[in-house]
Amino acid sequence: MTLLRRRQFLHLAAGVAALPVVSRVARAQAYPTRPVRMVVPFAPGGTTDIFARLLAQKLTERLGTTFFVENIGGASGNIGTAQAARAAPDGHTIFIAFTSFAVNPTMFDKVPYDPFKDFEPVTLAVSSTHVLSINPSQPAKSVKDLVGLIKASSGKYSFASSGVGTPAHLLGEMLRLSQSLDLVHVPYSGGAGPAMASVVAGHTQVGFSTLASAAPHINDGKLRALAVTSKARSPMQPDLPTMTEAGYPDIGGDAWVGVLVPARTSKDIITLLHREIVRIIALPDMRERLATVGFEPVGNTPEEFAAFIKNEIDTWGKVIRAANIKAE
Repeated sequence: MTLLRRRQFLHLAAGVAALPVVSRVARAQAYPTRPVRMVVPFAPGGTTDIFARLLAQKLTERLGTTFFVENIGGASGNIGTAQAARAAPDGHTIFIAFTSFAVNPTMFDKVPYDPFKDFEPVTLAVSSTHVLSINPSQPAKSVKDLVGLIKASSGKYSFASSGVGTPAHLLGEMLRLSQSLDLVHVPYSGGAGPAMASVVAGHTQVGFSTLASAAPHINDGKLRALAVTSKARSPMQPDLPTMTEAGYPDIGGDAWVGVLVPARTSKDIITLLHREIVRIIALPDMRERLATVGFEPVGNTPEEFAAFIKNEIDTWGKVIRAANIKAE
């Protein structure tokens, strides 16, 4: 084969090999073709909604098409989740999931969606650690101190959370069950604020909440924080030990927000969304704004997020069944 013919052959072979890649890129570049709705299965104003609106603004700027939030609340997120599951799998409906996505399949007798069959994971976007805190009138200086006090004072201790089935509630049940404590759950509605106010006032002695909700009270000395529930220490309160460091490695978990799309959505669209979202949450201004509501960027792969969801359903499911928790 002459040098010229060899060069022509190599160019042709390279062109043929590149065709599938070019085709995939072209399809991805054609998306989105119209405004994209981002379904949040809760009322406006919560942390999931705040994250979704920050993300929608950045995606609009980067992709040149409007991304907008649609709040579909009700039934602890089940109504909005079901609507997102039934949407056309063309990338023009994105679902913004909260921890309840993995809690509800066990807590409810039946949910109108299958977390595995009805959705394709894009990424676990952000997480928010929780903190175990107490009223400063309590003498406990550590988690072990607190456990000892509760065991020595049967029927006198209660813990506050932001509602039945929330991560704060389930973390409290984890502690109660693992240590066989006589610890009564007192649920509050309307976010973590009322629950923290109860602990500050001494109506309940113990509280689990997001660290962002508790931090102002901790900094003012109105709450005494004992440990965070994340695997690593939080940059918001770096001096606070984790539950593992405190001697309770089986008690842990975060609130989180993730991005999914309806099942059968093109892999090219999922790849594009994943790439853009991971880049967005890594932006300095985005990280700064997320920190104000207690979120830390994660941005894992679709495969990692799928495994994470399964683990969350298994972990929280065990707690829900052991504590016999039912949706209200």
